[in-house]
Amino acid sequence: MASLRVMPKLSSGILSRQLLNSSINASRFYSTAKTQTLKERLKELIPERQAEVKEVRAKFGSKVMGETTVDMMYGGMRGVKGLIWEGSVLDAEEGIRFRGYTIPECQKLLPKAEGGEEPLPEGLFWLLVTGEVPTAEQVKCLSADWAARSAIPSYVEDLLDRCPNTLHPMSQFSLAVTALQHESAFAKAYQSGVPKAQYWDYTFEDANDLIAKLPIIAARIYRNVFKDGKVPEIDRNLDWSANFARLLGYDNQKFTELMRLYLTIHSDHEGGNVSAHATHLVGSALSDPYLSFAAGMNGLAGPLHGLANQEVLRWIMKMREQVGAEATDEEIKEFLWRTLKGGQVVPGYGHAVLRKTDPRYTCQREFALKHLPTDPMFKLVSQVYNIAPGVLTEHGKTKNPWPNVDAHSGVLLQHFGFVEQDFYTVLFGVSRALGVMNGLIWDRALGLPIERPKSFSTAHIKKMLSKQ
Repeated sequence: MASLRVMPKLSSGILSRQLLNSSINASRFYSTAKTQTLKERLKELIPERQAEVKEVRAKFGSKVMGETTVDMMYGGMRGVKGLIWEGSVLDAEEGIRFRGYTIPECQKLLPKAEGGEEPLPEGLFWLLVTGEVPTAEQVKCLSADWAARSAIPSYVEDLLDRCPNTLHPMSQFSLAVTALQHESAFAKAYQSGVPKAQYWDYTFEDANDLIAKLPIIAARIYRNVFKDGKVPEIDRNLDWSANFARLLGYDNQKFTELMRLYLTIHSDHEGGNVSAHATHLVGSALSDPYLSFAAGMNGLAGPLHGLANQEVLRWIMKMREQVGAEATDEEIKEFLWRTLKGGQVVPGYGHAVLRKTDPRYTCQREFALKHLPTDPMFKLVSQVYNIAPGVLTEHGKTKNPWPNVDAHSGVLLQHFGFVEQDFYTVLFGVSRALGVMNGLIWDRALGLPIERPKSFSTAHIKKMLSKQ
């Protein structure tokens, strides 16, 4: 960093080119006359989107989007409309839409691996960044780009290898991501005074470097904690998900397909959830993508966010222990009522926004019906799916009695022998990088400011409202 402090003596144009050349290895890019890279397309789109935002603010800037009640302030800001998130919008009836496309539409339209049936997450990332469905060749180039970026520094390897096996995988994941901040192109560029208009460029580089490195980081943690500590090399001919499955130690086409589906559907869910909002919030202070993502992952590690699928799986396993794998519908109904009367919730059911079955649940169920229809745990999950909504409706305390994404994913992983539940949130984190890194890229491209909402104390609320 000391050498960078003298660089502002150079003109900003020369400085920007030097930084860009030093941070971007030309071998990463696979652009041809026929195939436009993601960065090239993004560079074309940014002026259009900037003009669109300028027009929206000029036309609607003074319009009221809603009201905020005291209950909302005490209730986790549920329903408060106060964020811009370009990648996805969650509809209470339809579920998530990625740049306007539903999950079934994404499954149909996004490119797939040769011989595969599930969408490639690389295609979903392209869609999130550009709003456009990419071609198969564009996705292939992005896969190759990420494979070329994937190596992690030796000091990060050493850091992970020195972690005790008792340190939670999510703690190790966050630790490794934070350490990677040493490589940040954005941090170096900002330190050297690059123009604000170029922030998106270096954010894009960091975002793609980070996404590319996450499978190796995650796999190293998994192999160190649960296996033999040996991690194979990246195969540059494979897509992101196939490499991840291979790094984890799986040579099973169905598991690879599950990874493609899992990493796609867990990627983004609006900007108000803890991991997305934390990443955006920290990034709004112009912390680089590594620090911002680490903050998001620390939020994801919380039991009310990323640990939900573990809780579902443990609840299903507890039910199996008590009522058996061949339980009748009536026995499952009684178990549901015992859970509720014991003051507990039925994990995996209900959602802060959704009021119907989560389409992320539905596509996982369809995967199971196709690939593991006779799996005993899946049969239990299916029974609960048919019975729980009626019980929860009768109970009367759940606004949404339908299953969410967490009600299914753990059972699918278990089927393929992926039984290490403490690692499930790391899988979630690898996927969530796609959504939040897209968010940071557009935050910088649109020049969004530091986030600073107004807060009040209880005493001030009483004083202010008692006068009305």
